[in-house]
Amino acid sequence: MKSDVEELMPRLLPVECGAGTEDLDLSGPPRNPQEYLRQVQLEASLCPEVVVAQIDPKKLKKKQTVNISVAGCHAAPAGFSPSLSWQQQQVSNFSDVRQSITKNRRHWSSQSLDDNVLMPKLTDEEGWKRFCLGEKVYLGSSSGHTDAEPAVDYSKVGFPPFLSIVSRLNQVNRLYLLDFLSKGRWLYALLACLEKPLLPEAHSSIRQLARRCAQLRSTLVGPASLHSV
Repeated sequence: MKSDVEELMPRLLPVECGAGTEDLDLSGPPRNPQEYLRQVQLEASLCPEVVVAQIDPKKLKKKQTVNISVAGCHAAPAGFSPSLSWQQQQVSNFSDVRQSITKNRRHWSSQSLDDNVLMPKLTDEEGWKRFCLGEKVYLGSSSGHTDAEPAVDYSKVGFPPFLSIVSRLNQVNRLYLLDFLSKGRWLYALLACLEKPLLPEAHSSIRQLARRCAQLRSTLVGPASLHSV
């Protein structure tokens, strides 16, 4: 009669144990292929069906470490390091935004876009810069319009990250845009729309962004420099 293990995992090389199996010397090398297979069978039969590892959680906890590379990150100048309460408030606000996007993503992705919203192809980096930042920012000229004016030409000032737009972007699209869009609202919106678990590429982009922000912050010398950066 076959064992339960054999029923689930049939033997690829069926070998009858036959007489003399009990006399096999497991400490010595097999003398022929048949004896080798019999040794394997015998060793497998001596193993328990269920093995439970005896693990001491206290020992594991002491050995666990979290290594975060801070290479390339500049320390904040005096007076420009945010307080812990400010950091916690930003994390809370960001979490609320992420939950709102997750809740309403399906609704907004199904909404029709206006006729003037022509999203570029994924690989059109220059097109996305014009689309998100506007021709005036993209070309480096000053803009005389604001979002408060009644007739805004988004081709000139750039499309804001409306939920009807960002909801149409998948994770790959967002990571692609995150690599070269480093301006205000779009940057915040792309980060808020990233889905967990994050891909290694997302971790890399966020680390590079953090280093760039730290580098810019290190150049601050006073309140006036906040506007220049």
